[in-house]
Amino acid sequence: MKFEGQRIINASREEVWNALNSTEVLKAAIPGCSEFSGSAEEGFVATVTQKIGPVKATFNSTLTLDEVDAPNSYLIIGEGKGGAAGFAKGTARVRLNDHQEGTELDYEVDAKIGGKLAQLGSRLIGGVARKLTDRFFTTFQEEVEDRQS
Repeated sequence: MKFEGQRIINASREEVWNALNSTEVLKAAIPGCSEFSGSAEEGFVATVTQKIGPVKATFNSTLTLDEVDAPNSYLIIGEGKGGAAGFAKGTARVRLNDHQEGTELDYEVDAKIGGKLAQLGSRLIGGVARKLTDRFFTTFQEEVEDRQS
């Protein structure tokens, strides 16, 4: 599954970059995240619970950053293992650009799933993946902008 999107965030590029590397902001933004720790330099680990169709699973996930060009862009590489439910893995390229209203955040996501999740069908999985990505970036934007108040 591949998809992309864009957000205009009312904050400076440096503030958005710092939030993209903040465990506190990322934990708040990831739907279903109950635990999140680590650092941009060493990588992050997360525990995320999601219900996708009839399958509910808790994923133990790792996230690493690659191709870091602070404060402009990076590539997030993630993998989550959900036991019998299956796995999810993928990448997200995030780019920041100055914008008259703050910072333009562009993203491109490439995700793959396997196990029971893959048996649910690509339309359902694709829709859920887009919805979760949109929720992440909506919450992320709110978190960053709220910190400006």
